[in-house]
Amino acid sequence: MSFANPRSQLRRAWQAALPLAIALSIVLACAFTPAVRADIFDTLKSLTGKKDNNAASTEEIGMGLKEALTVGTERVVGQLGQPGGFNLDPLIHIPLPGQLDKVRDLLEKVGMDGLLTDLESRMNEAAEVATPKAQTLFVDAIRDLTLEDVMEIYKGPDDAATQYFRSKMSGPLAEAMTPIVDDTLADVGAVQTYDKAMDRYEDIPFASSVDMDLTGYVVDKGMDGIFYYLAREEAAIRENPAKRTTELLRKVFGG
Repeated sequence: MSFANPRSQLRRAWQAALPLAIALSIVLACAFTPAVRADIFDTLKSLTGKKDNNAASTEEIGMGLKEALTVGTERVVGQLGQPGGFNLDPLIHIPLPGQLDKVRDLLEKVGMDGLLTDLESRMNEAAEVATPKAQTLFVDAIRDLTLEDVMEIYKGPDDAATQYFRSKMSGPLAEAMTPIVDDTLADVGAVQTYDKAMDRYEDIPFASSVDMDLTGYVVDKGMDGIFYYLAREEAAIRENPAKRTTELLRKVFGG
């Protein structure tokens, strides 16, 4: 009489039971939270030897995120760096500084408040001219992202990249935009309009003094507009499949 090898019997028994175990695990997984289900399905993949061939690698995630940020900044700069990009957009239109409210009130009484309306328009024009300078700075910052930066941004909230850029780039961006805004305020006539308005204001008896850094104000508000739309663009690429315009973006973000 011949006896079967005990190891062979165990192997055959395990092979026979494996499909049932997998099926039972799938049924049970449906009762768990998404996180637990994900762990279970990962375990099943390892048992069956199946892998998700469509999953993006770490290198592809890095390339895809940098591509998404480059595309996003190009769109934002193109939108804001054109005539009316700030002035005609109520979401980022640059209003007159609060320090000039009292100037407007007094000039309105003598029919000269039109000077400040003109000044407001020219301030927005200066921001529009200065905005394209931001493109090179963003491209450099995107290129210099480390793998650690990339993964933190990729796994972060919808505006994680915008928050990163704002913390890292506000100083350099302000420095780069300041001379351009300064020159542009003069070129578009904003400085002359401001000086003329202040001359009229100071001619009014008992008018209090006003100390205003017009260039710094426009730079700050211009950066606010850039980061506002960059955050919206970043969220759209993460959430809206129509915004993923390349194969790599679709692979990394889905869709």
